Amino acid sequence: MRLISLKIFINYLLFKRNSMKASQLGFNPEYAEEAPTLNQVNELNSDAVLEFGAPWCGHCQAAEPVVRQALSEYPEWLHIKVYDGKGKRLGRAFGIKLWPTLILLREGKEVARLVRPLRADEVRQLLTHA
Repeated sequence: MRLISLKIFINYLLFKRNSMKASQLGFNPEYAEEAPTLNQVNELNSDAVLEFGAPWCGHCQAAEPVVRQALSEYPEWLHIKVYDGKGKRLGRAFGIKLWPTLILLREGKEVARLVRPLRADEVRQLLTHA
């Protein structure tokens, strides 16, 4: 098991306190209705993956194993998994059109995105942009 830096862990604890079940270090299996605000996302000071989708979405269900596999190699990364839908502000702020959409964040800013991944290597390639 890799050691994570104190800065990343403190960032995780602060973000977790403010956004409840939406975030987790390493792979997060649950889409959370309670999404972080855009300001909370912008204030992140470490690398993170922001995933938009829905638990009933077939594309999201199909992508889960490949996302899990790729993120297992990055256990220190924050994985924010947001239950998206009509009227959800965070999804609209990021211009989400299709699920799942994974957005790579560096210090709260979008670096790259991936829509409907089918293979773990696609997710790994997204993660290497960090």
